[in-house]
Amino acid sequence: MTETVSKVKLSQWDALLLESLRGLGWSDEQLLGITSAAELPVDNSPFEFDYQELASFAAQQPEAFRQAVTEGYQIKYNTIRGIRSWILVALGIEPKLELEEGKEAVEVSLTAQQKERVAEVLSFGWQITGEPAGPQDNGVYRIEPIQR
Repeated sequence: MTETVSKVKLSQWDALLLESLRGLGWSDEQLLGITSAAELPVDNSPFEFDYQELASFAAQQPEAFRQAVTEGYQIKYNTIRGIRSWILVALGIEPKLELEEGKEAVEVSLTAQQKERVAEVLSFGWQITGEPAGPQDNGVYRIEPIQR
């Protein structure tokens, strides 16, 4: 019998804050020291991230924060625009949004490794469909709600 290790669950916003700092070059060690960081960067992106929020989360839930940084995390609840934002912030790729009612999806070209990373963080209720053209090629994937 194999034991399933559940990942720490982060809010979509905390995940974006964490990935934004990674995008600025912060190492795991720097992230783990966020509560004692003398200065946090000022974000001038359209997101206007306030990294003090992530520092507060790290101070309030140090073990959950450590696990999220070192072992990965799953987002508690995704929105379609939140998935688009996460891919943009974490992977630097601008996905296409499909917002027609009943057909909502995020479409994006990803490597197999990037697809796996997205799949690991998606909240319950989302699926990724599509296949790469070949073993070394990017695939075009749709990330959409699971239809019941």
